Amino acid sequence: MSSIETAEPENEELKAKYRYWRLRIFYSIYVGYALFYFTRKSFTFAMPGLIADLGFDKADLGFLGSLLAITYGVSKFVSGMISDKSSLRYFMGFGLILTGIFNLFFGLSSSIVLFAVFLGMNGFFQGWGSPPCAKFLTYWYSQTERGRWWGLWNTSHNIGGAIIPLLCAVAIAAFGWRYAMFFPGVFAIIAGLFLINRLRDTPKQVGLPSIEKFRNDYPDNKVEEEETEERLSTKELLVEHILKNKFMWILALSFFFVYIIRTGINDWIQLYLMEDRGYTLMRAGSCVFWFEIGGIFGSLAAGYLSDTIFRGRRGPVNILFTVGIIGTLLALWFLPSAGLLMISTVMFFFGFLIFGPQMLIGMAAAELVDKKAAGTATGFVGLFAYSGAACAGWPIGRITEDFGWPGFFLLLAICGAIAVSLLLPLWSKGGRTQLTAETT
Repeated sequence: MSSIETAEPENEELKAKYRYWRLRIFYSIYVGYALFYFTRKSFTFAMPGLIADLGFDKADLGFLGSLLAITYGVSKFVSGMISDKSSLRYFMGFGLILTGIFNLFFGLSSSIVLFAVFLGMNGFFQGWGSPPCAKFLTYWYSQTERGRWWGLWNTSHNIGGAIIPLLCAVAIAAFGWRYAMFFPGVFAIIAGLFLINRLRDTPKQVGLPSIEKFRNDYPDNKVEEEETEERLSTKELLVEHILKNKFMWILALSFFFVYIIRTGINDWIQLYLMEDRGYTLMRAGSCVFWFEIGGIFGSLAAGYLSDTIFRGRRGPVNILFTVGIIGTLLALWFLPSAGLLMISTVMFFFGFLIFGPQMLIGMAAAELVDKKAAGTATGFVGLFAYSGAACAGWPIGRITEDFGWPGFFLLLAICGAIAVSLLLPLWSKGGRTQLTAETT
């Protein structure tokens, strides 16, 4: 990442202070969000244990997965509005602590009713992670650099997602499936306290000017204005910035179909590899590991391309990556005799491609509104995203039960085609037509 440039290079003290706080904010939200992902995905990798130990079937597990996705999606929308009116550091920190607590409760339970209660509560507090991160990235990083920083932050999904299947596999092998819930829960509680200590909401809170003023980097059609702590009303947040914005609806609907694909692969591919390919738990988990590693490179590439080649426009990268997703799905489907190396390679490229739109659709939503409404915007599209994720739970579980794995792959390919058609009108939306010397 390039060094920070300002309109006042002689002010070394200001530069040093900004550099310190940007690094501190970034590593805090990176670690924090990776731990949110620990507690969100631990259930996925405990699923084979629930089948073997408690006799659950795919429809039961799909129901629980849908419940987690629904409560998380609703929470992202509600918490997005709340976060726009709250202290971000406490909001994100307490959310992570509470997800950890409910992970522990889930691991202590055995009935589907208690599983539903505790997983639903986990999902609700999961929503307290993403909207604050969107606001931190909007307040502390400016237009022509934000794609790269957002892309780097987005790899926290992948770090968490790459570690959790291996951690859960080891925990299950050594102690049983319940410890796949206990370990992430404890880590989350500790990390929540860490976030409360390290984070600060805006540059103004630590005596710094706005990031746009500091870097002389204003989006097109925006003028320099004084940053205030005044918060927008609920009507301004929801009606003026969201519901009346047609592009927000397009982003939200495309996110719905992208998340059916992402969650369908993420939640079911391990079970597919074990049932259809005869893989062991550890062997299947290693393939999921490469999916997450691919996502790291995909997030970085998507952010870099949208900042540089497309000058802040997120639409082209979303479309191109989603087209690639369809091709990768078909490759995974039509390679029945492929070995471990080939499947791992396909999973790497699938992760590379899916995390582009997964990141940039939410980012585009945050950039289409006032900074003060960034949490609400990402929460709104997140509601649609996790409605799609819910459809990857019980509905896909039911379809897979009735039509087998070919039905699973065909459905995801259709969702990819719909997502591309929705994203096409956003090809030229956003970005900067001209870059000043200070920000190139």
